[in-house]
Amino acid sequence: MKIRTWDTVEVLSGKEKDRWVRSEVLKVFKDENKILVKDINVVTRHMKKQWTTPGQIIKMEKSIHASNVKIVCPFTDKPTRVWFITIEEKWKTKKFRFSKAALKEKGGEASKYIIK
Repeated sequence: MKIRTWDTVEVLSGKEKDRWVRSEVLKVFKDENKILVKDINVVTRHMKKQWTTPGQIIKMEKSIHASNVKIVCPFTDKPTRVWFITIEEKWKTKKFRFSKAALKEKGGEASKYIIK
């Protein structure tokens, strides 16, 4: 899966209020091919009273399928396709389709690794 935690993504399909919204990925479930996105797909659960805790209404985020989102390029600020390349046989790097730029997996901008 090409989506990692703390990537910025744009939601392509889903609930009407969540569509075309940009947010960060909180958690990735690789086995199910699903992701948990901040403030997207919020559902309401009614919790019954148990012993000393009172009954309450809880709002929580549910996971969505990874195919319903697209990664936003940090250089051009547009949703784009992504793939991985290796640089100097040492580490893996994301390459963004339209910006032709790379971003190190370990964080930070890879200004010297701009691919032409």
